[in-house]
Amino acid sequence: MPDLAALFASGHAADLVLAVLAIEALILLRAGRPAIDVALLLLPGACMMLALRAALVGASWPWIAMPLAASFPVHLADLLRRGKRH
Repeated sequence: MPDLAALFASGHAADLVLAVLAIEALILLRAGRPAIDVALLLLPGACMMLALRAALVGASWPWIAMPLAASFPVHLADLLRRGKRH
């Protein structure tokens, strides 16, 4: 059984989620979704994963706060873009 504590302490758990998000982006792009839609859909989660990774490896607070703060305006942009389509 893998050492899950080490997986999280090293930040590799967040890396794994980021890899899954990248694969999801490729699948959505190949399915014909516009790149801007894919970016706005997945970027907030990627930003939060970067913040999580920074926190897991003990980075200083600005490296945690910056991607976390960046996720919110991107999320709002996604919501606004979706709202304009309906």
